Amino acid sequence: MQDHPRDRTDRPAAEGAGHEAPSRRGVSRKTVLRAAAAVVPAAVLLGGGVPALAREQAAAGRTLAPTPACDDGDDPTPPQTEGPYFKPDSPERSSLLEQGDPGGGVLLTVTGYVFGTGCRPLPEVLLDFWQADTQGAYDNTGFRYRGHQFTGQDGAFTLTTVLPGLYPGRTRHLHVKAQAPGERVLTTQLYFPGEPRNETDTIFDPALLMNVRDADGGKEATFDFVLEAGSAR
Repeated sequence: MQDHPRDRTDRPAAEGAGHEAPSRRGVSRKTVLRAAAAVVPAAVLLGGGVPALAREQAAAGRTLAPTPACDDGDDPTPPQTEGPYFKPDSPERSSLLEQGDPGGGVLLTVTGYVFGTGCRPLPEVLLDFWQADTQGAYDNTGFRYRGHQFTGQDGAFTLTTVLPGLYPGRTRHLHVKAQAPGERVLTTQLYFPGEPRNETDTIFDPALLMNVRDADGGKEATFDFVLEAGSAR
């Protein structure tokens, strides 16, 4: 089990736009589920076969299944080796937008919640995102399109970025590590519905499809993580 950055004194300082310290007030499970269900987009979604959001299952009183892990072999254990794609110590920020990105890129906003298997929202969960740029390339020397954030007291998160480009052998995807305080790290990926390469990518898992819709010249996506983070949560 790796140290959660909130438990460390050397965690990165806040950087980038859009991240605010979460409120310390408690938030009830019922309040979160009611609010989360209200923001599920009613517009027609792009593609089919997208699994129900965890918030919808929780509101229906169902037991939540943990989010599947997904590792494409690019994630050796740091600090022995950084590997070709994952890099530790990303800046704390909720916006990964960069100046001078080749091709400009399609704006992508991803929102969601992190729940425990007992349907309770999990605060202070570390979410470390990284992705390819619009041309399908990863920045392995700096931190372009890399950043981490923490869920608020209501378990919510928002990521602002661009649609990642394609590269040989893989479908379009986002990488993420999720870790509740004191718990193990989940390494997984998020996918886009309707992508032709979903049918040929051997790592692709339909359980990790986001809900995606067109919005104001960009795209809005939603996904709820479910973590095995203590039996009482």
